[in-house]
Amino acid sequence: MEKYDLCVIGCGPSGYAAAMRAVDFNKSVLLVERDRIGGAGIYDGALSSKTFWEISKEYSSFCKKMRHYGLEEPVVHFKNVLQEVNAAVFERSDQLEEHLKLVIQQRPEAFRFVKGNAHLIGTNEIELETDSGKEKVFAENVIIATGSRPRKIPSITIDEDIIMTSDGISSLKEFPESLVILGAGVIGCEFATIFSNFNKTKVHVISKDDRILPFEDPDLAQVIEANLETNGVLIHRQSKLEKMEIVDGRVEYILEHPDGSKEVYHAEKALVSVGRIPNIENTGLRELDVELSAAGHIVDNDTQTSITNIYAVGDITADIALVNVGELEGRHAVEKIYGKPKRQMLYENISTIMFLNPEVAGVGMNEQQAQKAGLNYRLASYDYRCIPRAVAMRNTQGFFKILVTDDEQMRVLGLRAVGEHASSAIQAVALLIATKKGIDELAELIHPHPSIIEGIQECIRMLLGKSIYKPYIFQQFLHCKHYRDGQYVD
Repeated sequence: MEKYDLCVIGCGPSGYAAAMRAVDFNKSVLLVERDRIGGAGIYDGALSSKTFWEISKEYSSFCKKMRHYGLEEPVVHFKNVLQEVNAAVFERSDQLEEHLKLVIQQRPEAFRFVKGNAHLIGTNEIELETDSGKEKVFAENVIIATGSRPRKIPSITIDEDIIMTSDGISSLKEFPESLVILGAGVIGCEFATIFSNFNKTKVHVISKDDRILPFEDPDLAQVIEANLETNGVLIHRQSKLEKMEIVDGRVEYILEHPDGSKEVYHAEKALVSVGRIPNIENTGLRELDVELSAAGHIVDNDTQTSITNIYAVGDITADIALVNVGELEGRHAVEKIYGKPKRQMLYENISTIMFLNPEVAGVGMNEQQAQKAGLNYRLASYDYRCIPRAVAMRNTQGFFKILVTDDEQMRVLGLRAVGEHASSAIQAVALLIATKKGIDELAELIHPHPSIIEGIQECIRMLLGKSIYKPYIFQQFLHCKHYRDGQYVD
């Protein structure tokens, strides 16, 4: 029986990162993947959907400029869009495979990659099943990184052709004439943005809440909602889906509205976007009595499971399901096994991006979360219309909003950025949150000019009472408030 220091099951972002970090510690590694290297981080997930978004955003912006100058808009075909998306996917997957191949060549006795299934039959024993048959191996430590898949609803027949999950988008041959999206979270709203940007598809979004993105603050959601509706998207607010089925090759769905009335709608295609579930099946974890949550996620303590030599990273756990988080967890697990991490995994300062119109970026708490936690805080909000770079770009829709503690220290609690370059503007604030520092450091830092991040600096200066534009004068663009004991105080 072959023996390894570490067996990593799953070669998505978290598993790949874990295996490569183990190389740094000069450990013998067995990496197992049953499907495709890169997982949902590349295929039918982060990279593919963001490439779709980039193309749709570029196309929409170009068409807007053509209309502005009275010129004819270009024609776009879905097959060309999909070809470009696949090119991006293959470029990244080929890169990962080439790197893995070279790692194996340099460490032939200490690194093995297996294409097949891995099943835990003991705390240290793994059964591998490949096209060549079955074999058993021994590993001192195991990292589970089997990821997740789109959640399905038992009452809806999903054929990945007419009614799809995100896995079925790449199977489309043409832009659908109409598309209904069940779910108004991040993924649902991203695809609503993508298809409406191309102006080829009538998009409907079903939201069980009174607005989309219910986990974010209303002022942020309202900007995205307004743009979606301007692009022709129909948002079914506070709507309960009673039935969705395929009738005569199309989608028929029935909604119950808040007043109790019901209405029948039709669309060519449907996208079910109601979250993701962990890939627990056939791992052997249940048989080993590894502690699981009610939803089937592995319960972990700083990546370590209830069995001390088995670790879990990425979407298989109940922590934040993001590529950057999964990679960090994979690296952290290896460092915990073989090194001495400086601290536990931190989730308070994780930066997120939502690829919408406009893009949204955030780190730390939003107002909803701060209020739910019972915190008093101060906030400053700065409109993009006051940022020279946004004016130069001729795109001034958006704002920055920063939250700090309601004390002299004014430690940063969180930031939300809505608008062009939002994702490039938040990292300095993320660092302040991670180091639990106040805002003074950024107030006097000389930012490049003109740049979008000057808006963050002015937010901070407003909180310190020394901004160039005064919030009590420019009240339509700037806000500086206190939230104390459940209410706003100017």
